Amino acid sequence: MFVDTAKIAVIAGRGGKGCESFGRDRFKIYPIPSGGDGGEGGDIILEADRHITTLLDFYYRRHFRSEKGGAGGSNRRSGKEGKDLIVRVPPGTVVSDVLTGLRIRDLKTPGERVVVAKGGAGGKGNAVREKATEGSPGEERELLFELRLIADCGLIGFPNVGKSTLLSKLTNAHPKIANYPFTTRSPLLGVLTQKNSKRSFVMTDIPGLIKGAHAGKGLGDQFLRHIERTSFLLHLIDMSGSEGRDPLEDYKAIRNELASYGKGLLEKPELVVANKMDLPSSKENLSRFKKTKREVVAISALTGEGLEKLVEALFSLFITRVTP
Repeated sequence: MFVDTAKIAVIAGRGGKGCESFGRDRFKIYPIPSGGDGGEGGDIILEADRHITTLLDFYYRRHFRSEKGGAGGSNRRSGKEGKDLIVRVPPGTVVSDVLTGLRIRDLKTPGERVVVAKGGAGGKGNAVREKATEGSPGEERELLFELRLIADCGLIGFPNVGKSTLLSKLTNAHPKIANYPFTTRSPLLGVLTQKNSKRSFVMTDIPGLIKGAHAGKGLGDQFLRHIERTSFLLHLIDMSGSEGRDPLEDYKAIRNELASYGKGLLEKPELVVANKMDLPSSKENLSRFKKTKREVVAISALTGEGLEKLVEALFSLFITRVTP
């Protein structure tokens, strides 16, 4: 199951209690205060981990607490510091504070960390103060996680235009493929590698968009956020019109959804690809389509026709837009 949003509660460790104790010195009449300080409570730290690809773990566990600090001891001995708790999340996780709505960090890079709850300070022993003090409580927060996949190319289009088939032919991804809409229920990632070259980039297949996607219809708004980070788009169109839709109207409808969603999606470089060119009606539709949109790569993901040319076009766009 792919989960891309989650809410969790975090409580950092409480600081340890300061010690109230007295030592004896044969040269002094009165006992000497000798209580040590309590240890600091553990922090709660988020870390982006490349081995994690979904927020599924937070579907089952929503509360996290780090270790409290140890109490101070006699003879000025300090209490043990509480252990930090490291919570691992997928790269691309946007972390926000639920109460304030403020964004805390966008964890894009594997290994990147952020402290989201600070442990409480340890109490002071009576060797420092007249009376020992309690430790401070750790920070408490409710956090919202939103996962936005990190990919170079976003594969977009209406349902059943052949996106999953194309992704499986071009990359190492193995999506579920069937001849009905919404086969893909969650974004998929695949790596496209250029032959005789070390170049490669990540593609993500976004579940089929429909009219009203920007407003949440068909969960479209949830899927659209996964192409916010992409550098360019591959807009796949069923040029045969096999689903009873007009290819040109399909293209305009998806572009309208990108514009309505905003956040720069419409301005991303786009490669338009005409699929299902093995079907009889495709050539006539393509000729009509090119009167409006001239730069189109024609392919058949099913038969493999035009895929080599498509790969060349994709890497040309990748080199231009992504590499320095």
